[in-house]
Amino acid sequence: MNWMSFAPELITLTSALWFLLLSMTARSDPKREHVAALVLSALGLAACLASVGAEGYCFAGAYKVDLFSQVFKVLLAAGLFLIVTLCGELSDIEERNRREFYVLLFVCTLAMMLLVGANHFLVVFISLELSSYSLYVLVALRRDRGLGLEAGIKYFLVGIFASGVMIFGLALLYGASGIAALDGMARVLPGIIHQPAVVIGLLLTLSGFFFKLAVFPFHFWAPDAYQGAANQVSAYIATASKVAAIGVLVRVIASAGDGGTYLVHVLAVLSVVSMTVGNLAAIAQQDLKRLLAYSTVAHAGYVLIGVLSMNPAGYSAAVFYAFALLVMKFTAFLVLVEVASDGGNLRVEELAGLHRRSPILALALMVSLFSLAGIPPTVGFTGKFLVFVAAMGEGHFTLVLIAMINVVISLYYYLLVIKAAYLLEPRQELPALRVSPPLKLLSGVLVIAMVAAGFFPNQIIRVAESAAKALL
Repeated sequence: MNWMSFAPELITLTSALWFLLLSMTARSDPKREHVAALVLSALGLAACLASVGAEGYCFAGAYKVDLFSQVFKVLLAAGLFLIVTLCGELSDIEERNRREFYVLLFVCTLAMMLLVGANHFLVVFISLELSSYSLYVLVALRRDRGLGLEAGIKYFLVGIFASGVMIFGLALLYGASGIAALDGMARVLPGIIHQPAVVIGLLLTLSGFFFKLAVFPFHFWAPDAYQGAANQVSAYIATASKVAAIGVLVRVIASAGDGGTYLVHVLAVLSVVSMTVGNLAAIAQQDLKRLLAYSTVAHAGYVLIGVLSMNPAGYSAAVFYAFALLVMKFTAFLVLVEVASDGGNLRVEELAGLHRRSPILALALMVSLFSLAGIPPTVGFTGKFLVFVAAMGEGHFTLVLIAMINVVISLYYYLLVIKAAYLLEPRQELPALRVSPPLKLLSGVLVIAMVAAGFFPNQIIRVAESAAKALL
């Protein structure tokens, strides 16, 4: 094992420890701490990029470094860096808690990096729990204690239920196969996947990842947690957390071979219900964070379409979709954070007149929502196209048809938000939004990235295909 390939995890761990030591000192300098977090997260991202080609095992084979895990670590590190860029004005986090906020942010990212590289049931469970507990506390850190605590407790209660179900599933899988290593499971599982105990064990195990991804029926926490958390924390849950969930879900599903008929049917049902429930519930939402939370539930259904295809095309489509979700959701939350600069929750009608108050933010919001809806030529369209093509290749025509109907439904509520930003006038004249030049530049780069990745997706698709091949 070359320890340099473990550099992203070590840098992230060191960053968390540094902020932990800093939290024990009396003096606090929010600006200096924000700059330090930016530098450390940028270092972590650079280390991830530098170690993309690394391979090997460590901790007696319990942890695996391959192209698949390294690609997801790049996405996670990029997600952390982007979220930290939004933390210059943490108006909804008490100043005395800001160093702990960064500790939890880095610890959670470290846990998710370990999760996508986990090769043993124990590492999977510990990593998932570490990331989940960090998120519970992050949600509860909101200045409005009542709102944050209520959301954190709801998130925690659903989370411990999912964890209990998951560990029961892991026990069933271990009992049926006698193996706890994921690469060992990949050799044994295809031969025993048709046994009822194995199918049930695998589905219960996947429940833990469904909870992270907000797949129906493990999605109930999402609207309340998004609404109750500080805006930056909601952005982190909507982006980096979902990337990690997709990574570990694809890795575990890939170990099941063709998956067997029952598993595929169950995943198809969960996909349909997640898409439909998420999109229909989003229509009725006036709080923008709740709308984006239900949108996340719908997108979890789209991701499942790629995963249940259980072929290299489906896995690479899911990897591409993880990249697309990261960019699209982050851009939407960037606008939300900037418009709601007081840290409050933003209602859809409060976007009225945004195109005059800040044209670049209005443009970023419009492109991100068009991309989330799957309008060409955006990265969201390409992601959905790849997922649907993979499913069609396996004969899931009905599933793709239902997904396309859901895409049309989702377009309705995304257009309502765009209409508020461009066509509605505020009840009273509002001043222009003061957006810092770096964030204006970042907004412009994200808009270009979403369109460019839609027009010229070949390079990202090749990376996704190579990552998927590393699983097989």
